[in-house]
Amino acid sequence: MVIESIELKNYRNYDQLHMEFSSGTNILYGDNAQGKTNILEAVYVCATTKSHRGSRDREIIQFDRDESHIKLNVRKRDVPYRIDMHLKKNKAKGVAVNGVPIRKASELFGIVNVVFFSPEDLNLIKNGPGERRRFIDMELCQLNKLYVHSLVQYNRIVIQRNKLLKEIAFRPDFEQTLDIWDMQLIQYGREVIEFRREFIDQLNQMIALIHKKISGGREELVLSYEPNVETEQFESAVSKSRIQDLKQKTTLIGPHRDDLTFIVNGIDIKKFGSQGQQRTAALSLKLAEIELVKKIVNDYPILLLDDVLSELDSGRQNHLLAGINHIQTLITCTGLEDFVNNRFQIDKIFKVVNGTATGEN
Repeated sequence: MVIESIELKNYRNYDQLHMEFSSGTNILYGDNAQGKTNILEAVYVCATTKSHRGSRDREIIQFDRDESHIKLNVRKRDVPYRIDMHLKKNKAKGVAVNGVPIRKASELFGIVNVVFFSPEDLNLIKNGPGERRRFIDMELCQLNKLYVHSLVQYNRIVIQRNKLLKEIAFRPDFEQTLDIWDMQLIQYGREVIEFRREFIDQLNQMIALIHKKISGGREELVLSYEPNVETEQFESAVSKSRIQDLKQKTTLIGPHRDDLTFIVNGIDIKKFGSQGQQRTAALSLKLAEIELVKKIVNDYPILLLDDVLSELDSGRQNHLLAGINHIQTLITCTGLEDFVNNRFQIDKIFKVVNGTATGEN
């Protein structure tokens, strides 16, 4: 799986951009706030329809424009794909694959598999559960279209059910309609839980060995999926929670409240681990993601590294760089010293300055 080129128009600080990438390691360097991350974001948007920053389409489009375009050319097992993304300020985005418009995000997922690693990911463990759920969702959606369907339906039902819970305060007779929403909440919620459990089980098979190697054999890392409710108890839990749901006017039970715990040598490192342990676990997680994608789709993903090397010490840098020398990687950084010092293979270099990217080799 290789990204051959990308074109941007009216995208953040880029009026026009065309870049052709090497199938190996591509370095995008330059000062801060020049637009390096925007290029990686555009690749991620083409793979997932969403910004890794959580930005809405209208925030991505240039301030004085109504539309923005991304064109990504990809080669996958010698088959070319062209993804055209048409972002609009006041309408839903338009997406076409090889010139054919698609109607659902699930039709796009899986064409390009990407793993994004940024300094924010190093805080994944100590931050709130919402970020860990988002990590699970974004990776699983790229790997499993059935999960996309279950998650979309579940989220839609939670929104509608919450809206109904607020309306019941003014129309008590509406409470009888909750039963219909509860049935669907339980059905799709159970599917989401089972898909997530299987995903974490698969990640655990990869991450244990990787983390042991990075920690010099001193630490055992296990991911523990913490569902808000088990599938067998889901129905009774929703029923018991109804009075409280009505009081708080929100849905209190379900996988939208799940979490993921990182256990090192039997200890929850969110509560009791050092920053070094948390960073090592986050690095292990990203490397495990790469291996899991390879196992499931029989091809390596594209790796997007956004200024992450400056946040890692030399030991963790070396483990990361050693683990990615066989896949296409786009790396942003402020300078080339890290790569020179590590005698790291560089295939193509771009200097990014104020919305322009110039190839230097």
